Amino acid sequence: MKKKLLSLALAALMVLAVTGCRSAAPAPSSDPAPAPTTSAAPDAGSSSPEPAAANYKIGIITGTASQGDEEITQANKMKEKYPDMIVTATYPDNFTTETETVISNAVAMASDPDVKAIVWCQAIPGTTAAINKVKETRPDMLFIVGTPGEDPGVIAPVADIVFQTDEPGCGITIPAQAAKQGAKTLIHYSFPRHMSYALIVARHENLKKYCAENNIELVDVTAPDPTGDSGITGAQQFIMEDVPRQVATYGKDTSFFTTNCGMQEPLIRKVFEEGAIYTLQCCPSPFHAYPAALNIDMAGHEADVAYIMEQLGKKADEYNMHGRASTWGVPCNMLFIDAGVEYAKKVLDGQTSGVVDDKVIRDTIAECAGHFTQGMEMTLTNYEENGKTFENHYLVMADFVDF
Repeated sequence: MKKKLLSLALAALMVLAVTGCRSAAPAPSSDPAPAPTTSAAPDAGSSSPEPAAANYKIGIITGTASQGDEEITQANKMKEKYPDMIVTATYPDNFTTETETVISNAVAMASDPDVKAIVWCQAIPGTTAAINKVKETRPDMLFIVGTPGEDPGVIAPVADIVFQTDEPGCGITIPAQAAKQGAKTLIHYSFPRHMSYALIVARHENLKKYCAENNIELVDVTAPDPTGDSGITGAQQFIMEDVPRQVATYGKDTSFFTTNCGMQEPLIRKVFEEGAIYTLQCCPSPFHAYPAALNIDMAGHEADVAYIMEQLGKKADEYNMHGRASTWGVPCNMLFIDAGVEYAKKVLDGQTSGVVDDKVIRDTIAECAGHFTQGMEMTLTNYEENGKTFENHYLVMADFVDF
């Protein structure tokens, strides 16, 4: 896959982190998760409102800002674009221990008979149970989910459409990109819980194969599970302390990768400070962890790809990291929400051939990717397992952009 020039990204027009990267759940909170609401704060730079073309509503379920502000930012953007159509809700931060709240929030949203579709990103563990519960009373409900935290054989049979970063494919592209950045070693941070997920395992198997083909030594390092006793704080502290140790052992030509969203910010910060290599996040996006890690002020530019790319170029200058850091030019989770809403509208407006219209899905992804970065090539493949193709489960891949 060819690498796009930074100039393309800087010219981009723009309007995408729990499961696919499976963020950590913070310690349980006694505060209930917010109930569904029909209002949301508009996002700076959003499109002008467009009137709803039909008498239906589309729900969007995301995590809170503490779990990943990209998803809730995009939900707010869609609410601003379609103010009378979109309703929003969030799942609790401590979703692993509050499955009943995850379910009840989805049921509450579906209790409005005008809600005909629900777009869910990130589709954390418990999403399948919530969908099944909703369909007991609303078998007509359309579910489009992004970045699932449940294996394909679990989520694909109950959701209508599944969008997910091509994690197995990233196991092929990351080593090639890291090699171009000069990497001789790739540090892979994860923990047993993540290494039980099918697509993470598939990505890791490809990393082993393609690191070897690119003369890169793959080093597996077990990090604390952020859902464990030490929590996200302990996991982040481990990353802060371990990156310098790994650079001292393997040198600066070492690329670092972690399977967890909550670890990305300290990882990026330490990689830049150490002058090592950072190739891609678990949930690829120019917004994922980079702004917080590098102290980039995003006020008024929360969904502006051109702005963040310009700022990342300046940070590459500051840290002498040219050619040693990269990401995708399209924020994948934001894309899944945008495309999920637009495709749901097409289904509900009768513009598709059935619920799973492959051509319209691919056209919608390409169209919505252009809302973020013009000219960015997207590749979609259907997930396959043991000879079975999941026609409704799409793995999405984009090109790298260097800073």
